[in-house]
Amino acid sequence: MSDGVPTGYIAAEMADVKPGDIVAVWGAGGVGQMAIQCAYYMGAERVIAIDDIDYRLAAAATYSKAEVLNYRDADVLEALKEATGGRGPDCCIDAVGMEANSTGVEHYYDRTKQALKLETDRPAALRQAIAACREGGTVAVVGVYAGFADKIPMGLFFNKGLTMRGGQMQGQRHVPLLFELIRQGKIDPGFMLTHPMPLSDGSKVYKLFNSRTDDCIRAVLMP
Repeated sequence: MSDGVPTGYIAAEMADVKPGDIVAVWGAGGVGQMAIQCAYYMGAERVIAIDDIDYRLAAAATYSKAEVLNYRDADVLEALKEATGGRGPDCCIDAVGMEANSTGVEHYYDRTKQALKLETDRPAALRQAIAACREGGTVAVVGVYAGFADKIPMGLFFNKGLTMRGGQMQGQRHVPLLFELIRQGKIDPGFMLTHPMPLSDGSKVYKLFNSRTDDCIRAVLMP
């Protein structure tokens, strides 16, 4: 509630999700899971989660009721076209940010530019969100970006007439509402608390979370 839930909520809010919309969410970590649930709360008809980590995709399907897409097993843009009758999602949410992984030439391009300090961020998810979104749709960015990113398809963004919004969550504004939605059963973040651990294991927990092992979605340090 201090982080993932309000960030997911503001992602769906900035994406301007409306009843009947099809929403695509890049990233099925804690923020992505809550973006999925909040999109459904706002009336989305379908939500498609995109990631490459099996346990995250399984959680998105089981607990957040999303359709799931592993970007290593399919062409994301073609799969989203097929899923939306060739139109593209109404709303696209980048819940990945500067550390996005990708495949093929794009992956090595971004990694090389980062290593040479010619680029700070890897915007693969943002590129795909812009390319996938339907004409006149909305792209919301809650994945963290730190500086400069390369090869953003601004021509597509301009010619499609997209709206892009981004920013950090506004906890003080949203947390009271979100507690009420949890009490009402409209959203449920409980499944994300996968690793309650003592404060003395703090170093271990950070390594576990960073390595994305042991089915870790959220670690909770208990003083």
